[in-house]
Amino acid sequence: MRDFIACLVLLVSAESALAENWPQWRGPRGNGVSNETGLPVRWGDEENVAWTAQLSGLSVSTPIVQGDRVFVTGQAGRGVLREGNHPTLMRGEETPSERSLGEGAAAAEGDVTFLVEAFDRENGQRLWQYRLPAEVPGGGGLPPVHRKHNLASPSPVTDGERVYAWFGTGQLVALDLAGKLVWQKNLAKDYAPFDIPWGHSSSPTVYEDVLLLLCDHEPASYLLALDKRTGQEKWKTDRGKGLRSYSTPTVVPGPAGDELVVNSSEKLEGYDPKTGKLLWFLVEPNQFPIPVPSFADGIIYTSRGYRSGPYMAIRPGARGDLKGSEHLLWHVPTGAPYVSSVVHYQGIVYMASDAGVVQAVDAATGERLFQGRTGGVFSAAPIAGDGKIYFISETGEAIVLAAKREFEILSQNPMKARFLASPAISGGRIFLRTDDRLIAIGKTADATASGEDR
Repeated sequence: MRDFIACLVLLVSAESALAENWPQWRGPRGNGVSNETGLPVRWGDEENVAWTAQLSGLSVSTPIVQGDRVFVTGQAGRGVLREGNHPTLMRGEETPSERSLGEGAAAAEGDVTFLVEAFDRENGQRLWQYRLPAEVPGGGGLPPVHRKHNLASPSPVTDGERVYAWFGTGQLVALDLAGKLVWQKNLAKDYAPFDIPWGHSSSPTVYEDVLLLLCDHEPASYLLALDKRTGQEKWKTDRGKGLRSYSTPTVVPGPAGDELVVNSSEKLEGYDPKTGKLLWFLVEPNQFPIPVPSFADGIIYTSRGYRSGPYMAIRPGARGDLKGSEHLLWHVPTGAPYVSSVVHYQGIVYMASDAGVVQAVDAATGERLFQGRTGGVFSAAPIAGDGKIYFISETGEAIVLAAKREFEILSQNPMKARFLASPAISGGRIFLRTDDRLIAIGKTADATASGEDR
């Protein structure tokens, strides 16, 4: 019997060792898709929860996973809310879910400190915490934000050796996996003030030996590549003044080399990630560009964001204006989500609107396959894997759809929490981040070894 148990433990350990990392907010391939199997279908506050960890700071950033560790960022201390009306995702009156970030949660008053925390992937134990006091050049005030995010909204990213965390003041740190500082910079001090309506939220992107950063702000807009080992500038592309983007730049393979896709207020653009040279563009003004692309089977699937904006399919390799180009495969002028990105999975593009509507379109043509009402407000980007699509609503309900051309809900999983952050997958678990908690969905190692169902 002892030998049998030992074998089970070894099998579980082997499964853990083979778990796919989730190194950035849209996963290992940057498109929200996992190759893992055996993923959870049903859960709740008291069901199928492996562990829950209290976070020291508030944020809507996505957890990332590298090896046996889960990394999250946060903000301790209350920042500054922008004056005037604040954006809501639901038309008309605000819903109860449209409350200020962290309202009712334990957030210290006073000076703002940014946090990077590491947790054990298996049991949720906090391994270390790095603290970075917020700093604004010249002693100015903190950038104001709206009620649904703060200055820790950008998600961290890892290259397997370091964790990179970027904050809405322009501060950027590179830490080793043990939490020791490798280098740091303040882009607001080195380049231009971080001044964008509602606050910065674009996340960093790792590409080969550089860290790619999109800074589309009122005083100056630019793309920046920093040496990921030292933080030194490798190249910088000025994009003019007055642009804005809340999106994260994404690298996709093209026929003549990799392409860096940027979603901003004036255009959708493709750049050479090695040099910063502009390759192609699609002029299409957008007041609040937030989503990022999903790349699959040689095609870029993306939406532009804002109120029921456009979505489209693009073949990489274009040069110049995409309008009228054969590289713009199809373009639907309206119907995409405000905030949430699309996800492509097995020939279908899925998306969830800010009005509680989930829809799917044929990836080859853009033709709608189905549309179903689920309720809720969706800010988190959907993820896919194991024949399932996962949508996490702000109000705490996770909708799991079957990956097929018909609308089929496999489960609706309510939890007493608010979810604005996009989920992550690793080791057969789904990692969810509330305002102030990290939750691992899926069985524990003991339960898995005993053969319990998911």
